[in-house]
Amino acid sequence: MQAARGASLSPGDDHGATTRTYVRLFAVVAVVAFVLDQVTKVVAVEKLQGRESIEIIPGVLSLSFLRNPGAALSTGAGFTLVLSIIAIAVCVGVVRVAPRLRDRGWAVGLGLLLAGALGNLSDRIFREPSPLKGHVVDFIDYGVFVGNVADIALTFAAIIIVWRAWRGVRIDGTREEKS
Repeated sequence: MQAARGASLSPGDDHGATTRTYVRLFAVVAVVAFVLDQVTKVVAVEKLQGRESIEIIPGVLSLSFLRNPGAALSTGAGFTLVLSIIAIAVCVGVVRVAPRLRDRGWAVGLGLLLAGALGNLSDRIFREPSPLKGHVVDFIDYGVFVGNVADIALTFAAIIIVWRAWRGVRIDGTREEKS
């Protein structure tokens, strides 16, 4: 029985407020991670470009300036335009899915995915050598590869998204039926 006019018949099924809450969380995560990525890249260009690496943890972590035309580990350097188009598609797809969010994990994961894709896409659009072919600013040197905050956001996004999917939690917060 409905307790009040317009109230949900299912306990805990408050689509209006809850959906807004998760979309808001998604947006805050995306904006904070994107801004952090962009600010750190500006600082890296200003302080690290043309300078020697700064060792933070010897043999493990340093700050080394690099302009990356490709994807992770500088792979696909000749496909910068394709990578830009893929990033645009990811951003559009994530924004289109966001209104259906009803799970905190998915909200954080998709927020990080959007921030990471947008962070590196911004470099590809606005940095040299030309729009949609720009090189991504990388500066966090892990010894094996060099990345940036957008890459960290993408890594955590992948972990969270795989974890939620593996647990059977859908974007709308429902669980898949185990057969």
